[in-house]
Amino acid sequence: MDLNIHASFLPHDDPDAALAFYRDTLGFEVRNDVGYEGMRWITVGPVGQPGTNIVLHPPAADPGITEDEGRTIAEMMAKGTYASIVLATTDVDGTFDRLQAGDAEVVQEPVDQPYGVRDCAFRDPAGNMIRIQQLKP
Repeated sequence: MDLNIHASFLPHDDPDAALAFYRDTLGFEVRNDVGYEGMRWITVGPVGQPGTNIVLHPPAADPGITEDEGRTIAEMMAKGTYASIVLATTDVDGTFDRLQAGDAEVVQEPVDQPYGVRDCAFRDPAGNMIRIQQLKP
């Protein structure tokens, strides 16, 4: 089989803040920005990796989500426990410094984890956990 990860989905509750974080702070390129019925889906991805995408979406856009589920999702997003993604870099300390200087919300400074990786963590404007791991040489 020839499979690739094409897109991952992260919720946002403020499209302009999400766009600023992923485009301006992380340096991702905007690949699509679509509005529909007052909602907005923004597709971003790392420069030079056109086949890897993150779709920033309204959390309750699925018609199968009940009002109670929508409230639960909003509560979990506010706590930062609803969604996450792991990114990788060749220089986690340098990346941390650049993101911290850009006012990203720091969750964890770079640290060597007992499970064998060096990583750091931030939250995006919607509360999604963004972990960044050091690539091994």
